[in-house]
Amino acid sequence: MEAAVVQLSGEVGTYLAPLMVWATDAIPRVIGALVLLIVGWWIAARAKRAVRRLLDGQTRIDATLSGVIASLVRYSILIVVIVAVLGQLGIQTTSILAGLGAIGLAIGLALQGTLSNIAAGMMLLWLRPFRVGDYIDNGAVAGTVKEVGLFASELHSWDGIFQFVPNSELWNKRIINYSRLSTRLVDLAFAVSYDDDLAKGQEVLRKLASDDKRVASDPEPQTFVDELGDSAVVLRLRVWAANSDYWTLRRALTERGKAALEEAGLSIPFPQRDLHIKDAPEKLVAKAVA
Repeated sequence: MEAAVVQLSGEVGTYLAPLMVWATDAIPRVIGALVLLIVGWWIAARAKRAVRRLLDGQTRIDATLSGVIASLVRYSILIVVIVAVLGQLGIQTTSILAGLGAIGLAIGLALQGTLSNIAAGMMLLWLRPFRVGDYIDNGAVAGTVKEVGLFASELHSWDGIFQFVPNSELWNKRIINYSRLSTRLVDLAFAVSYDDDLAKGQEVLRKLASDDKRVASDPEPQTFVDELGDSAVVLRLRVWAANSDYWTLRRALTERGKAALEEAGLSIPFPQRDLHIKDAPEKLVAKAVA
């Protein structure tokens, strides 16, 4: 019995000895790799925030680029950390680079849409059809640009809706940027009666525009007869103003224009039609007239 125990102990020791040797060498490596990964991840996050704060304080760097540059710094640090962690585990650097190349090729083939978003993001940053703070509309989405990232852009709509839009959807479509230019045309239409004095109506609208300090003097405000409608004549008022004053000025001129025309004796008629009945019985005609 004792001989069997001694034999079993010897066999266990034979198997455990290489395991202990491996554990003695591998455990410190694994612990070191974990510590390196945690510290590297923390440093990458801190570096991203530091770079973002630094770039936000620079007036020469567009705010659109701040988020992208900060993300690139973080990802670059993470790549270096991952390579260092794998090296800590005993994997050769050449094998790491070859493996990363193969993984990158496989990921590129599998994520062609994601790569197209990255390419679109780089083109948006290069050509800058819009910047952070601009209000844009491409037919599918509309909102104020809050951030342009490598993969997608963040937009906030006027009614408080968060939109996360892939860059390819912004790059491959026509973009209308309402904030890019400093001035904007305010185009208003006022309907008056055919019996009204059209010259007087235009003079009233011109005076209304000239009395508002938000209206630009160059180009001068324009008023003209734009349309002979079915039941009214349409007078057009066109003025230029600062982009930031567009909506407030538009609403104010619309309200004041109606009041000024009515005060000057012009009327804004309701839609109307003249009805002519042919070859109808006299009773039916009399009833329709009544």
